[in-house]
Amino acid sequence: MVLHILALFFVVAIYTDFNFSVDELFTDKNLALSIAVLLITNVSAIIIKVFITQWNPESKKENDDSLAKAGRYIGILERLFVFIFVITNHWEAIGFLLAAKSVFRFGDLTSSKDRKLTEYILIGTLLSFGLAILIGILYSYVVHFI
Repeated sequence: MVLHILALFFVVAIYTDFNFSVDELFTDKNLALSIAVLLITNVSAIIIKVFITQWNPESKKENDDSLAKAGRYIGILERLFVFIFVITNHWEAIGFLLAAKSVFRFGDLTSSKDRKLTEYILIGTLLSFGLAILIGILYSYVVHFI
């Protein structure tokens, strides 16, 4: 992948007046964005996992037909989407994402008739969205003053 990106830079540099400086890559805004993405992807996942493991429902382990680590990747993607929606000031898209996730989860939760699993998923979702919104607001605040 790195070689692919380098090849693209090389071709662009040959055919255009593209001047790339490493100093332009390491700006305060890019550093703030890197920290925010790291907080959203890794740190938030750890915080959510630590917080909700105390309620790990038993029914989750009985008939687990899900993909390996699918919940982790879904959580990372939803937090990234929410973060992007916050920093681009598209708050209505967060509501759409939450509604879409609810529609997809509704069938699973109603068929299982397991209140603990429903509460477990709801707590995880609200934590995930809350952390992404908080990090997005903090990022927007920090970038405003840079």
